[in-house]
Amino acid sequence: MKIKNIEKAAERIRQAAASKESIIIYGDSDMDGIASVVILDEAIKNIGGNVVASVFPDREKDGYGVNMKALDFLKDKAPALFITLDLGIGNIKEIKKANELGFEVIVVDHHQPLDSLPEASIIVDPQQAGDEAGFKYLCNAGLTYKLVEEILKDEFSENLRTSFLELVALATISDMVPQIGDNKLYIEKGLKSLPKTFRPGLQSFLDIIGEGYVAAGGFMKIISALNASESINFENESYKLLTSSSYEECKDITERLIGKVRLKQEIIKNIVAEVEKRVNKNPEEIVFEGDPAWRLVLAGPVASIISQEFKKPTFIFKKESDESCGSVRLFSDSQNSVEAMKTCSDILITYGGHPKASGFRVKTKDLEEFKHRLIAYFMKHKT
Repeated sequence: MKIKNIEKAAERIRQAAASKESIIIYGDSDMDGIASVVILDEAIKNIGGNVVASVFPDREKDGYGVNMKALDFLKDKAPALFITLDLGIGNIKEIKKANELGFEVIVVDHHQPLDSLPEASIIVDPQQAGDEAGFKYLCNAGLTYKLVEEILKDEFSENLRTSFLELVALATISDMVPQIGDNKLYIEKGLKSLPKTFRPGLQSFLDIIGEGYVAAGGFMKIISALNASESINFENESYKLLTSSSYEECKDITERLIGKVRLKQEIIKNIVAEVEKRVNKNPEEIVFEGDPAWRLVLAGPVASIISQEFKKPTFIFKKESDESCGSVRLFSDSQNSVEAMKTCSDILITYGGHPKASGFRVKTKDLEEFKHRLIAYFMKHKT
């Protein structure tokens, strides 16, 4: 059985490529989103499609998902086929706006849908109602790979397949999805060919960490560096690295990203220490901490460490004067952060993700109300 709407999406993309329609790919700014964009972008170009833009949100300035600033930036490119990767399933208002601007939207996402779906032309999401194919465990790059199999069919060369699986393997490990079924297969195949990759952006990492070190866990250094990239003016460093044909350019970007990892680790350590101090001083049912000085892109890593340490639902956010935006991590497999936030949907601007890893944006004036409702929810749903 195939993923719901995947053949429909593939056929529409093939049609757009054949008729030289403008295609925009809009992906999340983490390893999974970036890998998804690279895979779909290269697949469409492989069949002669016209990808006019591959863009990424600036998480720090604009938060997660499709945002109005991005739509304003892209509106002159309408009409176009607008494909979202690793985001979009929770962007009800934004996709409605995209439709009004003249875009035809295809959502390709692996996150848990909210109570209503966006008004996209086609939605490919293994988590949506009516999808019985059994691929809920895929990361978005794995989902995009399956979509590309449908797009390319007999034109999917072995070299391209191998190259894409290297990216899928890294994204699958990075997104911490279960290493079962196709995920396990993708990781095995991708890591096996990685030391001999023909992609200059990955070669530049291997020249630094050593080819033989991949099997011993060196791939985690690659993942950390690719996740350290930033999206500025809707362009992303890691995307540039993975798609560049210039080894010299790749080497420069790689060294810059490795430097960012070191700095990022130091900042995370400092934020974790501050959160620990606050939690120990005033322990509650959940960890709910924010600060204007904390970077949004570090909220996820900090929340992961804290949730493991205190074994409590953890909400870490960048607190600003008007709106606050953050990440959620849960320790328990039996709790669901998206379901918890559904009880607060009337005060949240946006929210969504996975049961154990998600995000939110809320008016700062509503933070206390948000916190109280979350405490009530998790008191009721104790593990």
